[in-house]
Amino acid sequence: MISDQHLVSVANITKPELLDYFESAERMRPKRRQTHTPQHPRKTLIALFYEPSTRTSCSFQAAAIKLGCKVISIADKMSSAEKGESLEDTIRTLQYYGDAIVLRHPMKGAALRAAAVSGVPIINAGDGNGEHPTQALLDAFTIYSEFKSRFEIDLDSEHRDVITIAFAGDLKNSRTIHSLIRLLTLFPKLRFLYASPPELEMPEEIVNYVGAFNTYDQCKVGDVKDAIRQADVLYMTRIQKERFESESAYLAAMSHSELYSVTPDIMSLAKPQMLLMHPLPRLNEIAVEVDADERATYFKQVENGLYMRMAILDKIFRNGH
Repeated sequence: MISDQHLVSVANITKPELLDYFESAERMRPKRRQTHTPQHPRKTLIALFYEPSTRTSCSFQAAAIKLGCKVISIADKMSSAEKGESLEDTIRTLQYYGDAIVLRHPMKGAALRAAAVSGVPIINAGDGNGEHPTQALLDAFTIYSEFKSRFEIDLDSEHRDVITIAFAGDLKNSRTIHSLIRLLTLFPKLRFLYASPPELEMPEEIVNYVGAFNTYDQCKVGDVKDAIRQADVLYMTRIQKERFESESAYLAAMSHSELYSVTPDIMSLAKPQMLLMHPLPRLNEIAVEVDADERATYFKQVENGLYMRMAILDKIFRNGH
């Protein structure tokens, strides 16, 4: 059994724990922080990334530095994996050099494997097309805080109207969406829309997970136009070339890409207060002209990612790890 010191999945996060993450992340905003004294100067974070990353890698390192921690950063080409070392042996070695390990890996289930042999907390920074719990936490935090501050709507209230959250693009391979939708089922009165090319539909595992609650409507829609007309939140994703088995399969999926892209004309169909989100990086699924739209929330997600990852590290280190 995997210890609860690790953060490899959102599956075991309860609503009180989720709200505690939100409160902690809010306290990490510069204008809310009570002190600039480094909270964890004796801690060392190891960032072990077997896949390229900008936001997740840099935000974890920045979060650690702001908390006063030291950071050891290891990319795939710099590790002994190049010599054929197993993931398990790498983790067994690195646990002696740091107090927590942030791991990104191309294989689904890699974070669970790492946690099974690690004596220090493993934080899953994305494992293949499996999960990305820290991105999901910052995304859920963004939705929660934006509705509360901008629209004075409490996501946790049973007395509000139903909120429609649409996911568009590569729903099959988006580990971010797979984690986020599980977190969102902790809140009442939500409706989910799925817009994707036929070969990139939401996995049956996720559809069945949501369906088991018997309280959330789920609906496939034809394309992003159908989704954006109804959405209170539109969460876009790129078609992930690195997850395809062949170039031809990727090109076949990309042939549908115009149907799952947002332009200023498409934004004209949206509600005045809709949130447009994206985990980034983007390709052509959101036109750069949309960035000026006040409903574009993806760079707010980037900012919130720093505060949420500070909250995650703070919780881990405060728990004695």
